[in-house]
This record gives sequence, structure tokens and C-alpha cells, in this order.
Amino acid sequence: MNFSGKYQVQTQENYEAFMKAVGMPDDIIQKGKDIKGVSEIVQNGKHFKFTITAGSKVIQNEFTLGEECEMEFMTGEKIKAVVQLEGDNKLVTTFKGIKSVTEFNGDTVTSTMTKGDIVFKRISKRI
Repeated sequence: MNFSGKYQVQTQENYEAFMKAVGMPDDIIQKGKDIKGVSEIVQNGKHFKFTITAGSKVIQNEFTLGEECEMEFMTGEKIKAVVQLEGDNKLVTTFKGIKSVTEFNGDTVTSTMTKGDIVFKRISKRI
């Protein structure tokens, strides 16, 4: 399955609770909670490039499946992680006590990030 495309956030659940749990300042949480960010994914075999634009903030991360990489987290912090492909439609990684799962189903992307008992869920559609 090729994941390449542009996707825009449609809905999100537990944004504020999750952002507080990962240490995001309250003013940034308030600014970001209603932004319908856009993610652009370019896949070339096992190599991925994600560009996430939320308002004026742009985060770019690149990784190759199964290899350790350095990525920028939404807090701006640099983290090391290994992204794995589960089945043929899920990208999964764990870092700093957070499990991230991005599942592709047709034109819909469901992303969840779990820290402790807080599950942040975001659903995006291909644009």
C-alpha cells in the first residue's frame, strides 16, 4: 500500500488532555486546538517523509521503516524512534512512553497517540 498524499484533520478527541500530559504550554494548546492541520506524506519504498503544517508551524520528519531515526515531536523536542509497518496499513512507533499508531483506510487516516490512560485520536481525510 502506498501512503503518499495530503490529508486534512477532520476531527480530534482528547487534544487538550494529551497536550497537557506531554508538557505543551497552555497558550500553545489553546492556539492549536481548533486548527485543521494538513499532513503531506511522500513514500518511496520503505522511506517516508511527513510534512505536517498546523497554522504557521511546520514539522518535517523522515524515516525508513525498521531503522532508528531522529524526529521532531509536536513539542519541538527531538526524539529517537523506530517506525514499523504493522499489517499493510499501520505505521507504529513508541517513544518517551507514548505509543503512536497511524492507520490508513482508503482516503481516511486515523492517528492515535496513547500516554498512560490518555488516548489522543485524530481523523484526517485525503484532500
